[in-house]
Amino acid sequence: MHLKLVLCFSSLLLSIACTTTEAARTTFRSRNDRRSVLENGLGRTPQMGWNSWNHFACNIEEKLIRETADAMVSTGLAGAGYQYVNIDDCWAEYNRDSEGNFVPKADTFPSGIKALADYVHSKGLKLGIYSDAGTQTCSKQMPGSLGHEEQDAKTFASWGIDYLKYDNCNNQGISPRERYPIMTKALQNAGRPIFYSLCEWGQDDPATWANEVGNSWRTTGDISDNWDSMTSRADENDKWAAYAKPGGWNDPDMLEVGNGGMTTEEYRSHFSIWALAKAPLLVGCDVRHMSNETYAILSNKEVIAVNQDSLGVQGKKVNKNGDLEVWAGPLAHNKVAVILWNRGSSTAQITAYWSDIGLNSTTVVKARDLWAHYTKKAVKGQISATVESHACKMYVLTPHR
Repeated sequence: MHLKLVLCFSSLLLSIACTTTEAARTTFRSRNDRRSVLENGLGRTPQMGWNSWNHFACNIEEKLIRETADAMVSTGLAGAGYQYVNIDDCWAEYNRDSEGNFVPKADTFPSGIKALADYVHSKGLKLGIYSDAGTQTCSKQMPGSLGHEEQDAKTFASWGIDYLKYDNCNNQGISPRERYPIMTKALQNAGRPIFYSLCEWGQDDPATWANEVGNSWRTTGDISDNWDSMTSRADENDKWAAYAKPGGWNDPDMLEVGNGGMTTEEYRSHFSIWALAKAPLLVGCDVRHMSNETYAILSNKEVIAVNQDSLGVQGKKVNKNGDLEVWAGPLAHNKVAVILWNRGSSTAQITAYWSDIGLNSTTVVKARDLWAHYTKKAVKGQISATVESHACKMYVLTPHR
């Protein structure tokens, strides 16, 4: 059958022109690919929640998890969209039981994981857990799931687990493309929808294959709580923007906001870029003891709305002039999100031109400043701002009808 006829038959579904040009063939492929994501019904927008690792590492116990769930609700973070409470490494005993099952640590999780899941669920939240696609986890304090995928997936489902972070240590040199899909099938057979977060550190370019395997995939190594680490993770993640889509997201690692290694402006930049890039918003600080500044960043519903936008297109870096950058991406209803980001050491003016961000040069917009919560009407051709060192300005532009 001629390509022209194939495209015509597909036009109602794909809304592409009936043409044999290379541009049309590219459009056909990209939009068809958007339908091939692993369909477990989860991750239609990037996941939001909390994870224990960045602040607590192995110093975790069930009381902390319960108190975190309580704080997620009492602070309003749950109401802002943060729903997962995720236990990271070090929750299990060093050895499995006589039947090969995971055993929660008796001294730190004496009530067991199922009881903890029941408590978290009673708060209207979801519980996540951690394992590793190797023989041991990264801490080497508990076993991994390599060779135990079906058994562990069924265990997680029986406990009421809603999310699995699956790490990449002690992997016996086996390709991630071989190890990670085994857990995909195990989770599909476990009888419970479980969000599947691949943590293979971007080692084997997972953006190019993991949309068939999981709901998110790490594109970078681990983040640290400092400016250089955060900015480098943003840059590494940016080059994979075209691969993100509803159901499967690029993951430049968890948020460091509130952990103390960066300034308020740097954390605001961190949160803004992660939101625009449709990255998972997984809080990494102690939410039981947040500062007002930390809470104001994490609870900014207008910035969160960009991250959770239904169009599901990852924003990206669209212009760079030395340390002055423009990041932007389309949103639903013909809106555009824009960040003016000053990565330099002194205050500077940054301008985003309509040609940079996909708007027609004659388009008139109203510009909503998402951090100042102020709207400027009838903006034409460009938007400019004076931006302090390591700070950003973030806008949603809405074209006038």
